Amino acid sequence: MTATANKATSIKRGEKKAPAVDRDKLMIEELRTDPDYAELYLKTALEEIQEPGGTEGFLVALRRVLEARGGLTEAARKTGIARIYRALSKNGNPTLTTLALLTSAAGLQLTLSKTRS
Repeated sequence: MTATANKATSIKRGEKKAPAVDRDKLMIEELRTDPDYAELYLKTALEEIQEPGGTEGFLVALRRVLEARGGLTEAARKTGIARIYRALSKNGNPTLTTLALLTSAAGLQLTLSKTRS
């Protein structure tokens, strides 16, 4: 038997695999423990919004920061926005008002600055 076949057989016999790491949960915990990092994380995502995948990246970043700052249910309560998960999904298209309310619920605000040329 080859090494690959032995490995597959041993897994079938009940050997435990190492648990998968939930990177999303790890990131949320990091954002929860370091508010300055959360601010920088979201600011960087906003600065990169024009890059390929930048809009989706910003929405994911905002969702993670909201999760770290009390969760989406708490953000919905603060803002009156019922379907935050939909607005912040991969295909979400939130309005500027929604983004302003959600960043405010995260304890931040949207700002503009000169582009770096």
